[in-house]
Amino acid sequence: MALHRVSFRLRQTVTHVRSLHTSGGSQQQEAVAAESEPEPLSIFRTQENDPACQSEKHFGQYYTLPSAHVRTVFPHGLPMRYKQQVKTFNEACMMVRPPALEVISSLKKTDNSKPAVRYLFYGLKGSGKTMTLCHTIHFCYTQGWLVLHVPDAHLWVKNCKELLPSSFNSSRYDQPLQATEWLRNFRITNEPFLSKIKTKQRYVWTKRESTEEGSTLGELVDQGITRVKTSSDVVGAVMKELRLQSGQPESDFRLAVAVDGVNALWGRSTIRKMNNTGFDSMDPFIPVSVPNYSEKEFESCYLYYMDRHWLQYPHSRTEDGKKELIFLSNRNPSMLERICGFH
Repeated sequence: MALHRVSFRLRQTVTHVRSLHTSGGSQQQEAVAAESEPEPLSIFRTQENDPACQSEKHFGQYYTLPSAHVRTVFPHGLPMRYKQQVKTFNEACMMVRPPALEVISSLKKTDNSKPAVRYLFYGLKGSGKTMTLCHTIHFCYTQGWLVLHVPDAHLWVKNCKELLPSSFNSSRYDQPLQATEWLRNFRITNEPFLSKIKTKQRYVWTKRESTEEGSTLGELVDQGITRVKTSSDVVGAVMKELRLQSGQPESDFRLAVAVDGVNALWGRSTIRKMNNTGFDSMDPFIPVSVPNYSEKEFESCYLYYMDRHWLQYPHSRTEDGKKELIFLSNRNPSMLERICGFH
């Protein structure tokens, strides 16, 4: 399947996916519930590490992701600087912010018998849209959802590498290495579902290779991983299967589609100019603003960086130094992190 067919499948999946019913608990629902013991006196931390149990009283506080979840839920998708921070701080923490809890609260109340509700995070560069999306993804994972996560849609249509002419259409191109990497990460995150979901169609890859109707989703994914040349086609097939099965009575799982940089699917492409109809295709959707840090969130982040010894210069630990950080960063999370790296 060509690059543009894959991105078209993704646009279809984004605009048509719906939450699916679940008949029971999932293997993904690990023990992340908070301890029953009272929380310590900490302004910037919370012991409530289960996103489903977080509420307004946890606004501005950091919760800790279990290391097993970091490896499984986010084999891709976390910002590079955040991953470096995790190594430096020797822990993975996310701040509980209103935009994420707004969407999580809505997801809890979702009526699965109705069409899917789409949420669109928007905000200034560096305001925390990606981390807000990751927080929401973590909630879906802990609740046993199948997560279809595209960590950077720009890589699918821009700055393309290792392009090969499509065997399906000579005017189109495949990205086999990018597709193979995505399939590997999809397998890591959704391992429990790979043997449960069966394909509804037969897929022919070559004269000798095909995936029969009724095969497991795992067999379909393995086809793209072991036969790199067919990986782009397999990505499209996986999305097609999930889209076809979403909302069906016999389905016993819920599906979350999370795309970072989704606007790239309707913007300019390295290959050709694409239609600027993103809002029309996504509509109806609920816009969710992700602003810069509030005063409380900034204070929490400041204390967290001090606790992790991220602020090295004595002046940065003074009241005047804190005011300078506010002035220089304008409470923008990304800018604050970069500036603090030099203080």
